Amino acid sequence: MATSDLCVRHSREDGVRRITLDRPEALNALTPGMRDRLVALLDAASADPETRAVVLTGTGRAFCAGADLRGGAAGGERRTGDVARTLRLGAQRLIAAVLDCEKPVIAAVNGTAAGLGAHLALACDLVLAAESARFIEVFVRRGLVPDGGGAYLLPRLVGPHRAKELMFLGDALGAADAERMGLVNRAVPDAELEDAALGWAARLAAGPTRALALTKQLVNASWDSDRAGAFAAEAAAQEINLTTEDAAEGLAAFVERRNPEFRGR
Repeated sequence: MATSDLCVRHSREDGVRRITLDRPEALNALTPGMRDRLVALLDAASADPETRAVVLTGTGRAFCAGADLRGGAAGGERRTGDVARTLRLGAQRLIAAVLDCEKPVIAAVNGTAAGLGAHLALACDLVLAAESARFIEVFVRRGLVPDGGGAYLLPRLVGPHRAKELMFLGDALGAADAERMGLVNRAVPDAELEDAALGWAARLAAGPTRALALTKQLVNASWDSDRAGAFAAEAAAQEINLTTEDAAEGLAAFVERRNPEFRGR
């Protein structure tokens, strides 16, 4: 099953939903329509019991060059509140859709990831980068403040000093350096990126889907929790998870000394 709409292609096979930005002539820069389509697809993947993992990638030389600013972000009459509202309903909503998706999301970064495109990749649960990929906090080059959750995501991934270095200087960061810094899980040869991403996705799709969703929720919430809150959330998640069929299967398989067969239920 595959469809194409607003320069965003998607398909689902064997429990893996593939979402591909397909506007290579513009380095996959996100138009409002593309952004909204991504949000809708991620929300649908989250709710779809047949989707158990998501792979997000791009075509051509870029993963995503960020938001499409053509048309003049500085042009036209603007009222107080317009910019904040646009960000809240646009870039921030997109990043939240990745963070809140109940299925694990893998970014397969095939080329340049700049601005919002970099934050889109870094919001994913796992990040694989082709060796030719580059990450650029491009905002400072445009005289802009980072948006799309960048000042929230980056310090939590690499610490405040590294985050400020990336955001203040706006230098391109290669895949190998991004891996060493902890921004990506793996840097792989360009020709191996798709297979690596699909291999991880297949493993996730064969896993205990609800347990993975609850694990993702716990890890993401831990960024803003104290110990007491984190421990309470952990206990609640374990309580919920032990009602699932996959938990019963996992425990039975352990007792019976066999490999579990998880069904995502």
